[in-house]
Amino acid sequence: MTTPNPVFPTNSSDAIVIGGGPVGSYVAFHLAKAGVKTTVYEEHPQVGVPSHCAGHLSIRSLKNMGLYPLPEGIEENTFCSANFYSSYGTNFKLSLSCPVTVALNRACFDQYLAEQAKTAGASYVLNTRVQSLLVTNGFVRGVKIKQVNSGEENIFSKVVIDAEGISSRLLHQAGLRTKKPSRIVYTAEAEIANIFNCERNAVEVYFGKEYAPGFYGWLIPRRDGSAKLGLATNKGNPLEYLKRLIAKHPVASRQLAKAKIIRINYHAISLGGPIPKSYTNGFLAVGDCASQIKPTTGGGVIFGLSCAKIAAQVASSAIRNDDVSAESLKVYQQRCNELTNLDFGVMLRLRRFLDSLSDDKLDEMLRVCQKLGVDKALRDVDEIDFQGKMLLAVLRKPAVAAAFLYFGLLYLSTNP
Repeated sequence: MTTPNPVFPTNSSDAIVIGGGPVGSYVAFHLAKAGVKTTVYEEHPQVGVPSHCAGHLSIRSLKNMGLYPLPEGIEENTFCSANFYSSYGTNFKLSLSCPVTVALNRACFDQYLAEQAKTAGASYVLNTRVQSLLVTNGFVRGVKIKQVNSGEENIFSKVVIDAEGISSRLLHQAGLRTKKPSRIVYTAEAEIANIFNCERNAVEVYFGKEYAPGFYGWLIPRRDGSAKLGLATNKGNPLEYLKRLIAKHPVASRQLAKAKIIRINYHAISLGGPIPKSYTNGFLAVGDCASQIKPTTGGGVIFGLSCAKIAAQVASSAIRNDDVSAESLKVYQQRCNELTNLDFGVMLRLRRFLDSLSDDKLDEMLRVCQKLGVDKALRDVDEIDFQGKMLLAVLRKPAVAAAFLYFGLLYLSTNP
């Protein structure tokens, strides 16, 4: 089916990308590389500011995308260890054979990807909010924008790609189902100085329903002695829980006794897995707005970047073929599902399992992992994003298989 294309004015683009975060810039980079005239609209005056993510990513995944090593000034630290603490202070330590994750300066990382997209030929328009989609005869044909200190303007395009983040307002206008409100957690993340009694090459993870109900807290040290401290919760005020973590958690309170909070950011995370349909006539959704986020850890950058590349490939092909119908663009959904369905299925089950545990049961789980030697069995793991595939690989190891048998029995005892 060939879509009836309108006559586009001179200020139109082949593709409009909404949002200049890493996912939006990665889409724009691949579109521009394919020769697609691409414009990115970013509502803030500067790409990457404010930051809405800890920037703790897998080195392996970045390498697979050709994004690692990174230019100087983006990398803040690398990690080969993680400490998992129960609400009682029990510690399960996982030490890997080499650095597996990297902490990034998210503003610098976002700006680096934007510069890559600009070099490839994409245009950026800052300080500009996309107010709504332009829909004609059931096709998304562009966007209505509003720039700071100016009026509204209609900008037309052949394809619109929504990479605006957690917001669902444009998905509603496109007629797509949005993320599940019941599976959203709210975060408070602080930049802090003066941390003590923690390893510089280890990420700290804090569990406990008193401190982070529905999720967990984290400390990501930098080499200079500062850190990113945060948590997410499915109820209440995340800032109040963060204060309680600092003051009362048996481990975090020691590490953060002299910590100084420099600034705090807030954002939401969807843990419900991808939305069921992320395409329609002339429109694709990618990244956080499509809930392409790990239900286990809340990380969305790697899955968002992976799906962004697919979105660009499908959109550029549709534009070349002069067919941006839903029938043409559904290949995007199919390819994303092929890439991620196994992993999201596993991660959603793991999230339900973790949510079912009381603090006592979680403490017991960490002790069992210690006793079975799970840390030694996982020492050579370097895949942390595609967790379904990773589990299939490590389940061949007796210690991990025994631990998962125990976890299954634990889940059944918690949910008879």
